Amino acid sequence: MSITNSDSNSQSAVLEKKPDKLKSKSPRYKVLLHNDPVNSMEYVTVSLREVVPQLSEQDAIAIMLEAHNTGVGLVIVCDLEPAEFYSESLKSKGLTSSIEKED
Repeated sequence: MSITNSDSNSQSAVLEKKPDKLKSKSPRYKVLLHNDPVNSMEYVTVSLREVVPQLSEQDAIAIMLEAHNTGVGLVIVCDLEPAEFYSESLKSKGLTSSIEKED
């Protein structure tokens, strides 16, 4: 009988699946920019790029327009700690921002 081989194979399969389980346990968060009737579109775009330097100018413009046209724009999806930092940094620039858990 090859029960021992079956056991080692199933253990191997379990070990291979662990990294996937770890990834799925680390929730991601959406940083949202809410429509801003006070600040200029240019100010919002520049502020987005200052707070999230990896955004290109085109990305920042698209986020600003999404917030302007629909009421809310998706800035970035990341782990909780950087999401809180980005949201608070946007707020410190006078912009309305929130975070929510990604589905």
